[in-house]
Amino acid sequence: MKRVFDFSASLILLILLSPVFLIISLIISADDGSPVIFRQPRVGKNNELFDILKFRTMKNGTRNVASGALDESRECITRSGRFLRKTSLDELPQLINILRGEMSFVGPRPLIPEEEDIRKLRERYNVYSVLPGMTGLAQINGRDNLTAEEKAEFDRQYVENRTLFLDIKILFKTVFAVLTGKDVVEGAGKDDER
Repeated sequence: MKRVFDFSASLILLILLSPVFLIISLIISADDGSPVIFRQPRVGKNNELFDILKFRTMKNGTRNVASGALDESRECITRSGRFLRKTSLDELPQLINILRGEMSFVGPRPLIPEEEDIRKLRERYNVYSVLPGMTGLAQINGRDNLTAEEKAEFDRQYVENRTLFLDIKILFKTVFAVLTGKDVVEGAGKDDER
């Protein structure tokens, strides 16, 4: 049931938002050239790696590490990237990841492989038994203000208590969080991307 929803909703949104994709692509290209899509290995279901897709928000030539690991992360963000990150529009290409079956709308956010501490906690909590999501329980309960242990605990709670009702609740709370910019701290990793 969840996969049917993910596939159908992501396909419909990709079609409806195709003009938005085009406009964002043109803005990124005018701001800092190509590529407009950023790919980065992430840990998915069953602890397997996949390439997450995002609109590129960092300047060409920036080291491919978590933005929290960049001392100069604020200076590396493009002008368009600031807006895309603040509004979470940089996440839209993940609809393709959902369509492919690599992600879901709701689930634990996928980590970069180098985040070993939280990755070990997630393994202990059986978090990798589910698909990662565009949003999750941690994103509506503190997001960038949470420690690795707190994020892993929210991931555990989600895996153990997931229901359609919980997913709907998380989706609605995510919309509120995105519209208000709640708990977004630039340079705190912005979900571990560069």
